[in-house]
Amino acid sequence: MEEQAPQEPSRRRLGRGLSALLGTAAVGDGEGFAGDQDSSTISAELIERNPFQPRKDFDQEQLNELTDSIRQHGVLQPILVRPFGDGYQLIAGERRLIAAKRAGLDQIPSRVLQLSDQQMCEVSLEENLKRQDLNVLEKAAAFQDYLQRFQCTIEELARRLSLDRSTVSNMLRLLDLPETIKDDLRSNKLTAGHARAVLSLSEEDQLALCKRIQDENLSVRKTEEAVRQLVAANTPDTVPFPTGDVDKPARTAPAMTAHVLGMQDQLRDWLGAKVEIKLKGKESGKILIEFKTSDDFERILGRLQRAA
Repeated sequence: MEEQAPQEPSRRRLGRGLSALLGTAAVGDGEGFAGDQDSSTISAELIERNPFQPRKDFDQEQLNELTDSIRQHGVLQPILVRPFGDGYQLIAGERRLIAAKRAGLDQIPSRVLQLSDQQMCEVSLEENLKRQDLNVLEKAAAFQDYLQRFQCTIEELARRLSLDRSTVSNMLRLLDLPETIKDDLRSNKLTAGHARAVLSLSEEDQLALCKRIQDENLSVRKTEEAVRQLVAANTPDTVPFPTGDVDKPARTAPAMTAHVLGMQDQLRDWLGAKVEIKLKGKESGKILIEFKTSDDFERILGRLQRAA
């Protein structure tokens, strides 16, 4: 439960991330917080939820257990808040706040910090990614929201959270999957490994293979092999000339080499968007960049303009 002290390895891992955001003392056992204004109790009615909270669903059984614990022992670890309007805005500790309200507490032990919106978002990501397991799509949506809100790159976000760039990039790509597959991910009918494996397929093949994964209980490795077979089967050996002249010989389609696929992935990472390279000839082709909203378009355009 949240009130229990975390095991040492998890605590060290979390501490590296949060200490970089809040200052080393902020992750300690009450020695004081970087930017601390106050260490006291605050009326629960004055605290509003964190708008940057990536977690959308809370386990009700765990919340009930935490509520019972708080009724007996109180809130053992203060929540983190920042001044906001006439009250406060939650930074970290939403489960504790919800459980404390359910337990009937009017006053909540709190630490008051001065944080910017960007720091708030990073702390929320750190606490949820490192201390509790978020749904993989909730993680991806939180990453995407951060990139769009603060106009930064995948590399910058990964560095801020002490994650590999590929980890962030692969998670973001899951948002491109059809809603049916996303629903299967949320309900644990598919794993993130299965979902990542089918990303290179067309939507039709993605849906068919995901059904097969569940029907045949395919492992991630067998899924990856099935994807390779589908890609090979769907790659045409020749494409006709566009003139419609049947007397001209067929032209061999350019192969998507490992280098081209690697460049495609690099572009996806750099732009934080779905990118597809389509080859037409040995030295020609096109690059397709997908955007979902006008804000997303402006972010991608700004990134390209800065590079130019």
